[in-house]
Amino acid sequence: MTYYERIRALREDSDLTQKDMANYLKIAQNTYSQYENGKRQIPLDILIEICRFFHVSSDYILGLSDRK
Repeated sequence: MTYYERIRALREDSDLTQKDMANYLKIAQNTYSQYENGKRQIPLDILIEICRFFHVSSDYILGLSDRK
């Protein structure tokens, strides 16, 4: 599973929309959509905020570990 599949799954499992995540991250919804579609790399500061939000490690999101 790729990092963009993992952030999508985390969001969907939490019953959140892309707009919800974009608002939390203070970015445009289309920017967040590009992260989930693998069209744009996630900047480190955004990755950290996503990890904090979902209480998971960056290793999990990046696919280096299956342990959240």
